[in-house]
Amino acid sequence: MKIPGSRLLWLLLAATVLGAALSVLAVQWCRLNGWTDPGQHIHMCYSDFSLLFSQRGLGEGLFPFVDDVPAEKVMEYPVLLTMVAGVLAQLVPGEGISEARILAFYDLNHVAVILCWIGVVLATAYSTAGWRRHDALMVALAPGIILSLSINWDMWAVFLGGLALLLWGRSHPVWAGVLIGVGAAMKLYPLFFLGAILVLCVRSGRLRSFVLTTAVAVVTWLAVNVPFMLLQFDQWATFYRFSSDRDVSFSSVWLFFSWLPLDGAGFSLLSNGLFLLCCLGIAYLTWAAPTRPRLAQICFLIVASFLLLGKVYSPQFVMWLIPLLVLARPRVRGYLLWQGAEVFHWVSVWMMSAKITSGGEFAGGTELIDWAYHLGILAHMATLIYLMVQVIREILDPARDIVRSAPFEQSASQQDLGTTDPLAGVTRGHEDVFALPGLGRRTSVKLRW
Repeated sequence: MKIPGSRLLWLLLAATVLGAALSVLAVQWCRLNGWTDPGQHIHMCYSDFSLLFSQRGLGEGLFPFVDDVPAEKVMEYPVLLTMVAGVLAQLVPGEGISEARILAFYDLNHVAVILCWIGVVLATAYSTAGWRRHDALMVALAPGIILSLSINWDMWAVFLGGLALLLWGRSHPVWAGVLIGVGAAMKLYPLFFLGAILVLCVRSGRLRSFVLTTAVAVVTWLAVNVPFMLLQFDQWATFYRFSSDRDVSFSSVWLFFSWLPLDGAGFSLLSNGLFLLCCLGIAYLTWAAPTRPRLAQICFLIVASFLLLGKVYSPQFVMWLIPLLVLARPRVRGYLLWQGAEVFHWVSVWMMSAKITSGGEFAGGTELIDWAYHLGILAHMATLIYLMVQVIREILDPARDIVRSAPFEQSASQQDLGTTDPLAGVTRGHEDVFALPGLGRRTSVKLRW
């Protein structure tokens, strides 16, 4: 693994520290005044850290998934995330729930996600072609991360997922599987990478590597989860029941279809069905494209499809996509357009929350807030779809892809072997053995183990 030059490394670290300082500044009102309604929404500094410390037994010394926790205080998250919350809660001095302990728990978690952010920036830099490592600055100074970093623990999963991609790109499929398994025990985000690995391994005749990575990921996930399944099954299963049954909310596209006669489970079925169709379309694109797509491009399309069709789009979900976009399509203009739309969406979400939590009194109950909220959802969706279309265009016409535009000429056959994909990993240098007709490839359905 070639480490970026020391000057670039220090620049990336300095930029991330600056972004982290801005993320702390963005939540200062809540740190000074507490996380209370509607103030935390008006000043746009809401955090699940402070809320769950007081409402999920953490402040009372209860350790999730270990102690017997009342049903109304069970954390609705995967195992590893609750372990992080439980361990950090144990580090807070004192006893009981107080403003000082809530602030201490918040600060501990904010520092932890900042460290994860630094790890994501470095992983992104290492995952790019050597001459494009400065692209990681877009992760270090991303407005979406600065504003939403401390809403929840998502940056932990982004960090683990970024490491998994890096290890796959360095031809370590076993360790990539370990990180995907650990990451999926934190949040489902890294699990989507297995779909991208699958379709690229099928095309390049490296199915054995996919099976190995997946098997290791499954074993790792089970190793983390099974002890808690045996110890506190009801607590462990809460996340999966909650995800299936929860109603549509938080900026989902399905808010525009609330007139449909469906409950939470019904919308889950519809959402998951459409997501499956998108995945099949992405698989066809991968197998029929004239040149083998890059791993980051496929990962971005899969995760973006999931977020577009999900029942919930919480403001912090933007962090899932930022490193993937930088790896898939590091064009500053499109990145800034999307980030501008996400910032507008972020502001509109909190203004809507302020209106709701103030009983309609905030800003005189004006309907402009409702209109801005719906416009924010549409702006987020429109810009994300635009980026997906651009990534698809670059897959179909690699000459548009600036990552493949290396500072030296390469033939189309060399590109087909994955030599221009920094994350190709074990597929690098292997000829295509599986292709579907329709987008420029000659049909070949010979699978190779």
